[in-house]
Amino acid sequence: MLSRSSFTSLVVGVFAVYVAHTCWVMYGIVRTRPCPAGGAGCVWPYLARRPKLQLSVYTTTRSNIGAESNVDLVLNVEDFDIESKFERTVNVSVPKKTRNNGTLYAYIFLHHAGILPWHDSKQVHIVSPLTTYMVPKPEEINLLTGESATQQIEAEKQTSALDEPVSHWRSRLTLNVMVEDFVFDGSSLPADVHRYMKMVQLGKTVHYLPILFIDQLSNRVKDLMVINRSTTELPLTVSYDKISLGKLRFWIHMQDAVYSLQQFGFSEKDADEVKGIFVDTNLYFLALTFFVAAFHLLFDFLAFKNDISFWKKKRSMIGMSTKAVLWRCFSTVVIFLFLLDEQTSLLVLIPAGIGAVIELWKVKKALKMTIKWQGLRPKIQFGTYNDSEKKTEEYDTQAMKYLSYLLYPLCIGGAGYSLLNVKYKSWYSWLINSFVNGVYAFGFLFMLPQLFVNYKMKSVAHLPWKAFTYKAFNTFIDDIFAFIITMPTSHRLACFRDDVVFLVYLYQRWLYPVDKSRVNEYGESYEEKPKKKAHRE
Repeated sequence: MLSRSSFTSLVVGVFAVYVAHTCWVMYGIVRTRPCPAGGAGCVWPYLARRPKLQLSVYTTTRSNIGAESNVDLVLNVEDFDIESKFERTVNVSVPKKTRNNGTLYAYIFLHHAGILPWHDSKQVHIVSPLTTYMVPKPEEINLLTGESATQQIEAEKQTSALDEPVSHWRSRLTLNVMVEDFVFDGSSLPADVHRYMKMVQLGKTVHYLPILFIDQLSNRVKDLMVINRSTTELPLTVSYDKISLGKLRFWIHMQDAVYSLQQFGFSEKDADEVKGIFVDTNLYFLALTFFVAAFHLLFDFLAFKNDISFWKKKRSMIGMSTKAVLWRCFSTVVIFLFLLDEQTSLLVLIPAGIGAVIELWKVKKALKMTIKWQGLRPKIQFGTYNDSEKKTEEYDTQAMKYLSYLLYPLCIGGAGYSLLNVKYKSWYSWLINSFVNGVYAFGFLFMLPQLFVNYKMKSVAHLPWKAFTYKAFNTFIDDIFAFIITMPTSHRLACFRDDVVFLVYLYQRWLYPVDKSRVNEYGESYEEKPKKKAHRE
């Protein structure tokens, strides 16, 4: 059986191998091996001939078109320059079929100037739906007056239930063309790019036509618009920018990853949070984010392992604030319910749910709670505290007494103010928001009882410092993610609040050094050497 140190070393080793393998895979994506000079089977870029191109965007309700009938031309860019970035907004006519929860497609053609795309054998095109289906956001009202946040037609609200997905308009269409004059090796074409390539034979050489790409990662939920039955026209912003081969391959892999998440059950909103990490972040900063996220996972696992190990062995609450444990459990459960009510990304919601379960287990340990079943009825019993634990409880109660004079009026006042001035979906939403605002704004004050107990006992030896160390690293990592992952502002500010708390704990660690000659609650001393068993002759 592996010891704890060897198990931790194994985890760190596996983590290092994972990071190294990921770096190698990423290098293989952004660095494509070109065809050797003079080699046979090379595939040459058609753009190297510098043809005069034209960009045309059509809309239709059909997913396949064979001629120019039943299509509407919405954008035509003559003398299209692949090196020049542009953005144009056009009005698109919405057919009756689309207004009745139908789908509208955009056909983007890149073809020779002056020739219709249907008559150009060297044209390339790509198809993208301009509509998607999503459950609309519930309307928020003032709970006291019943006044709506937005003035909507009541009859229209009754026609579509809030729990049914309706058609939404994608107001942005982002196009890219790979502009590098890269010569591919025909015997080892990258599979990701190959499906976007169209080959033509010109003389004795094979050329690939311009690689046209639609950036689906730029389609964000914030840009979606509900399609009403009375809507006849909607705006569409078409933007274009050139793209390198390395970034193109990376973007293809990321889009495939987002699609896989949706196939596994991620909603449009959950997938949108992942998109935001890539689209709203600089590529170099994104690479840094990957390494930071990897270390975050490692520290999360090590903190989880040490925290569980500490509380599993815990038999005494000497020096530990029971009130702080209870508050941490309450605040973690409230934050989880708040994130659930706000329909936050699963990237944030799942770790919060796991943390809530762990905190409930800690409360059971702190209160020495045992549950015995009498048939189908559970019977809860609480253990007794010794004199040292009762002394700790006195300090804990004293600290909470002073805090209550400040906290309760602030929390009640904040809840009343939000009820009068802020609109909510329901009374439950107001209640959860009031609790969580109290947790985020003043929750760190409930960590003060533990600091007060440390001050009274002039010791911090009773705290799980290994788990604290890993959590401290993750707290500073969370500061980075607070600017990357979309989350409520109050949750973002709470990340910085935790920094202050950890700094105070570190100061107490320096102020009250551990006395290694003192016996801890397990009957062990750091300076005691383990006694060896007598050798039997």
